[in-house]
This record gives sequence, structure tokens and C-alpha cells, in this order.
Amino acid sequence: MTYIVMENCIMCKHLDCVEVCPVDCFYEGENFLVIHPDECIDCGVCEPECPIDAIVPDTEPGVEKMLEINTKYADIWPNITRMRDAMPDAEKWKDKPDKLKMLSPNPGKGDE
Repeated sequence: MTYIVMENCIMCKHLDCVEVCPVDCFYEGENFLVIHPDECIDCGVCEPECPIDAIVPDTEPGVEKMLEINTKYADIWPNITRMRDAMPDAEKWKDKPDKLKMLSPNPGKGDE
């Protein structure tokens, strides 16, 4: 089992979760975060830290597409371990459905 970041994170990108991760398995895109499934140790400390409930175990039904997305981008986006502010319009986007089409393939800043 691993934890994955779900579609709800798109356009919000709260970073509370990255700071508590003991193995630094979060990677940052321009408007989304992912968890590297091969690095996650299934400790679960990130899940309750997400203010929009965008982190779930990969055993939840219907998460296959998001697991593929987490796996793909964790290999190409920069690692992030430090908290910063969420995206400027995060509050506006937090409960919007169907955000997958807005997922940017561009990398974020990481820990630069």
C-alpha cells in the first residue's frame, strides 16, 4: 500500500503534508503535488495534514488513474520537503469537481 494525492489537490496545492513526511516522498508540479509510490512507507502521517482531504491510500476504490499520475510525475518533478503557502486561489478551488483537465505537466519549484 502507498498513499496518493488525488485530483482535489489540483489548483490548491497545500503543502502541510510535505513537512511531516519522514521519507520526503512528495514531488511538486506547477499546480499539484504527488507522492512517489515506491518511496512512501505507508506511515499515513500526511493524510490528516491535508486540509482538503486530497490524500488517500491506494487501496481506496477508483484511484487507479490517480495512482498512475502520481507514479508518472514523481519520476520527473522536483522533490519538496518544506512547507510554503498554498496556491493563491486555493480556497476558491478546494471543492471544485473535475479538475483533472487543469493538471499542469510542468514541474514546480521543489525545495530550490
